[in-house]
Amino acid sequence: MEQKEGSLKSTIAVSLTNYLDAGAIVAGASGLTLWQNYLGLTEGNLGWLNAISANCFGAAIGAIIGGFLADKYGRKTIYTYNMLVYMLGVAIIIFTVNFPMLLTGFLITGISVGAGVPASWTYISENSEVGNRGRNMGISQVAWGVGPTIILILGMLLAPGKVGASAGALFSYVQKIAEFFIGNEASLEAVNVFSSRLIFGTLFMVAFIAWNLQRKLNESEDWKEAKEKQKQSNEKQPSVFASFGTLFTNKVNIRTMVFLAGIYVTWNMVASVMGFFQQHIYETAGGLSNEDANMVSAVQWLIIIAVTYFAFSMLVDKVNQRWLYFIGTSIGIIAWGILIFIGIKNYIALWAFTVLWGIHAGLSVQAFYALWASELFPAKYRAAAQGIMFFVVRAIAAVWGFGFVYIYGENGEGFHMAANIMITLLFIALVIGTIWTPKTRGKTLQQITEERYGDDI
Repeated sequence: MEQKEGSLKSTIAVSLTNYLDAGAIVAGASGLTLWQNYLGLTEGNLGWLNAISANCFGAAIGAIIGGFLADKYGRKTIYTYNMLVYMLGVAIIIFTVNFPMLLTGFLITGISVGAGVPASWTYISENSEVGNRGRNMGISQVAWGVGPTIILILGMLLAPGKVGASAGALFSYVQKIAEFFIGNEASLEAVNVFSSRLIFGTLFMVAFIAWNLQRKLNESEDWKEAKEKQKQSNEKQPSVFASFGTLFTNKVNIRTMVFLAGIYVTWNMVASVMGFFQQHIYETAGGLSNEDANMVSAVQWLIIIAVTYFAFSMLVDKVNQRWLYFIGTSIGIIAWGILIFIGIKNYIALWAFTVLWGIHAGLSVQAFYALWASELFPAKYRAAAQGIMFFVVRAIAAVWGFGFVYIYGENGEGFHMAANIMITLLFIALVIGTIWTPKTRGKTLQQITEERYGDDI
């Protein structure tokens, strides 16, 4: 068995990228109304913020750039500089005084997130022992749950008061900080938006910690071996366009990307809705208050964290992955079926959905996708291939977000149609992933590459 020193330590350091990705998405969504009131934004402005954020096109653009840079210059190159870009984007948001600044901050943050994800998944896989590769990837996915959970809790504690609802327990500190920076004669909207500024401030601090940890990581041995092999064969490093050509002309690559797109695009269309519109759905179609919607969402994320760590991470390297994938994805279909057949306004049904979707997301398609995508491509363009896949997924999520709003309606009148679409998408992911589950468990990355591509890749 191959042994990699410090794989758990490096996994935790790299996983902070996932925390910052999910945290940026939830922080942006939770503060939209505050920024809208402060800057007088239109619905069209909000649509643009979502479209170019870490949830959509911003991350899509970054993934293409980061994937190819990670393959050409090394995984460590991304970790040396990428968090500095993230901190720049977050800093612009923190000090925003107009819409162009806010849009720029969202875009830069999104690009940084996209650039870091392919490199992080690749590095974790390459730096893991054979028997712990799935475990380490699962730990990285835990960070996706921790980010939103912490941001949701902070959002509740720092939230300004609304008509008929009290302010968060820590909002008085928000008022004091706002008064220090902008005086006590500032408008109510200017004071309230400091709640969002502080939340992004926590992301800045985590990004600084991540930068200090990640820039000290060693370069991936797999990448160095691939570069040395390329050097010995006098093979010239291909340009970005040439790399695209290689990826899309190799039949094994094409089959792999079709398989991964089949499970991840369909699943992420459901997950992106849950990430950005979940509280809105609970409030409009479910009739919950904003406080209750946030509370239910926070509970769900706690379930996701627990299941990801205690089920996916502990089992994925030891059991049949086909069955684990089938069970996890089936639970997600059952969860949406409950909302359709019993009704989202039924309190018991809503909680059943919350628990079941939390279990499903803990055993999610994304966790399997992150593992398989990092295993199925050769080292010399492993990150680039993931960058392309991530670009496609986030770009489709951006377009789907606009379409979902029209299907769902302003007050949830199209909920049943939307829910049926969700079940259909999850069923497609279930069938494709279950039938074509790759047999990679217990094999080194080199073995997998040789089996799929031969010795001359």
